[in-house]
Amino acid sequence: MIEIDGHSLTIEDIKRVARADEGVAPLTDAARASMSRSQEWLQGVIDRDERTVYGVNTGFGPLATQRIRPSEARRLSRNVVLNCAAGVGDPLPREIVRAMMLIRANSLAKGVSGVRPEVAGTLVEMLNRDVTPDVPAKGSLGASGDLAPQAHVATVLIDEPEGEEGVDGGYSGFAWHEGERLTGAEAMRRAGLDRIRPEPKDGLALTNGMDFMLGSAALALADAESVLEHAAISASLSLEALCALSTAYHPALHEAAGQPGQIRVAARLRALFEGSTLIDAEPDRVQDAYSLRCVPQALGPVSDVVAFLRKRITTAINAASDNPLVFVDLEGEEPGTISGGNFHGQGPALWLDMLGIALADVGGMAERRVFRLLTPELNGGLPSMLVENGGLDSGLMVVQYTAAALVSDNKTLAHPDSVDSIPSSANQEDHVSMGANAARHTREIVANVRTVIAIELMTAAQAIDLRRDGPKRLGRGTSAAYTLVRERVSKLERDRVLTPDIQAVDELIRSGALVEAADAAVG
Repeated sequence: MIEIDGHSLTIEDIKRVARADEGVAPLTDAARASMSRSQEWLQGVIDRDERTVYGVNTGFGPLATQRIRPSEARRLSRNVVLNCAAGVGDPLPREIVRAMMLIRANSLAKGVSGVRPEVAGTLVEMLNRDVTPDVPAKGSLGASGDLAPQAHVATVLIDEPEGEEGVDGGYSGFAWHEGERLTGAEAMRRAGLDRIRPEPKDGLALTNGMDFMLGSAALALADAESVLEHAAISASLSLEALCALSTAYHPALHEAAGQPGQIRVAARLRALFEGSTLIDAEPDRVQDAYSLRCVPQALGPVSDVVAFLRKRITTAINAASDNPLVFVDLEGEEPGTISGGNFHGQGPALWLDMLGIALADVGGMAERRVFRLLTPELNGGLPSMLVENGGLDSGLMVVQYTAAALVSDNKTLAHPDSVDSIPSSANQEDHVSMGANAARHTREIVANVRTVIAIELMTAAQAIDLRRDGPKRLGRGTSAAYTLVRERVSKLERDRVLTPDIQAVDELIRSGALVEAADAAVG
């Protein structure tokens, strides 16, 4: 089971919980103790009404000057959840919501949010018992965190304050349980879970934060790493199908550039096509087009970006991102609250934009190789559209259209959201990150690029089949990849519907089997 303590959550943990429904262990004793200390101190401050604490005994945003009586603090905690539950649009994918819940539980486990262990513990049990809130995809500015998406999670979790049943109609949102969409209250009841009566900080701690941005970023990064590995394989197959020159991959050339990602990618491609007799099969050519010659120079920087983002995102999923934070153990200082802006999503917005831009170019270069493979003036003697009975049959002509459409879509999606800002909350929140939009757009880009890579794998396999004894002349790694592709998709002899073929290779990429086979082959 995955253990959360506020400090050691990994991207792999998020993948296992979000996608494979791996269980989450109960909070550690250390996390429970830390949470209890901060919550008990904060509760004492509220009960004694001895100081002002933003969002706990004050209003929110421009209403922060309005003081709230201690007796109203629990109602205020519930109200912030209801008020922020204003999302619209299609529901988020189940895996994103589960990632959000895990990240929020982990953040609360740090013990500086001023909430009881039961709050994080209930999120954990919701994950373990298959209660997934129904969360609209749109509405977050990525400013005071992901207020709307997180509030829709919290509506399922947070009940009305004790003694005030019916004040807000008992709204509990909606949630999925065992494949059925129910009211949040009914989903929790069927799962054997009690909803939480709010304490003063609970609602604010559940709605403030960057859970949607970070959950999306973690899963998008994991997918981007996989897409990048498969892009190297698809590029290698295309290099062989087009009888590319190996000189562009000489180790000395890349060492002279000094770029670590470029050096890694060049070495990877050399290993994949090692032993190929298709490479350098046309030695009279002086040099290849950029989409063949410059694969390391294009994929290498993307590899560097992905490595950088893994570090930043891993740190962020172990951060406290609500406001204010409660510190009771600061050396040399009295216990107190500190208000700030750890919820501001500019970091994730930039990281997601960077990932989307980098991946968009991976798809763009792959599409150019697909075009080259299909074009007789460019493909080194292969038939037009890679079909032997051209005219009656159109071959793979239209899969390039699909790839081009996805690449063009990515050009729009990759416009950086992080450069946009619309002031909100009476100008109290006068600079927002728009990181939630970046999260949605980047996930679309990753999916588009994966499909373009699937199309390149299909097209390169078809081209290799049309080379004389092509499959027998492949390198060690590419031969293993080709074999797996052909197990899912047969050679195109006559026109047929190609969507199932694209989907089959897309699923092959998702499975990771291609990389495993290539790795085993090259040792």
